[in-house]
Amino acid sequence: MTSPETRVDSLAGRDPRVPPEQLVAELVPPPRFAEVRFASYVPAPEHPTQAQAVQAMSAFGERVLAGDGARGGLAGLFKRKEPAGPPGMYLDGGFGVGKTHLLSSLYHQVVTDGGRRAAYGTFVEYTNLVGALGFRQAVDALAPHALVCIDEFELDDPGDTVLVSRLMRELVDRGVRLAATSNTLPGALGEGRFAAQDFQREIQALAGRFTVQRVDGEDYRHRGLPAAPDPLSDADVERVAAGRPGATLDDFPAVLEHLAKVHPSRYGAMVGAVPLVCLRGVRTVSDQMVGLRLVVLADRLYDRDVPVVASGTPFDRVFTDELLSGGYRKKYLRAVSRLSALARDGAALA
Repeated sequence: MTSPETRVDSLAGRDPRVPPEQLVAELVPPPRFAEVRFASYVPAPEHPTQAQAVQAMSAFGERVLAGDGARGGLAGLFKRKEPAGPPGMYLDGGFGVGKTHLLSSLYHQVVTDGGRRAAYGTFVEYTNLVGALGFRQAVDALAPHALVCIDEFELDDPGDTVLVSRLMRELVDRGVRLAATSNTLPGALGEGRFAAQDFQREIQALAGRFTVQRVDGEDYRHRGLPAAPDPLSDADVERVAAGRPGATLDDFPAVLEHLAKVHPSRYGAMVGAVPLVCLRGVRTVSDQMVGLRLVVLADRLYDRDVPVVASGTPFDRVFTDELLSGGYRKKYLRAVSRLSALARDGAALA
């Protein structure tokens, strides 16, 4: 155990309070993608759909910028100039092929380079926003944006899917352009097309109003890299934590217990400004609710480029086979991919 002189912060001791309006202001691409552009996306020659996706997204961004913008109220109804073409762009492909890079690039094309308003968040962040603000207030908060980007649109939770689908439908009715990505598995034959059809069926009124672009490829986080680094000893984890100012040090079960007490909309604030997360005694998770909360934490850590140093079970075995083969398998596999990448970053520090 660490001595009092080397005591570090605890993730399980953090319980941030985030005002609802801050949730809207923070709908921007994660720090990992703060500087990306279409020019920095390198398409794989063996997967031509990647280059096609760059062209399609860039052209869609130009159409968004060509419009008079999404403006709320009666003024918006009379003064808005509608961009030509469908009001939405949908990227369909496996995780790790660069969809988030492309979606972030679209955001920067419209906001950073084009000077327009846009919102960027994951599917979960938008459901959290509706939960915090209420549905009508969430629509009003997002309606003034020219573009709303939804990363990792989920098809495995019917209730939340219908909720966000209704949100998107109302935003389109008020002139907002939409861009979304799906989270289908790489290499699953036919699953990409099935997801696109599911997506359009679920949002009903928006069916046919999206341009669907497939993005093929392999998970870049695992190209030429081991699935997950070997875990450290508890003593080594404590040593690394003590040597990194601002790092957090927790027992893995304590973090899982704490996640149940903090709303997922506050997970980002909970890990904000943390340079390194150190975990003792990572164990395999078998409970569905515990696993889904860990997925959200993994997403927020990955978004913010926070390395992870851990002892116990390797992250490629953090979820049971039952969870990995169940209805939320895409979420769990994405979390394994991201936690393994962050653990590699942490191993370099160790």
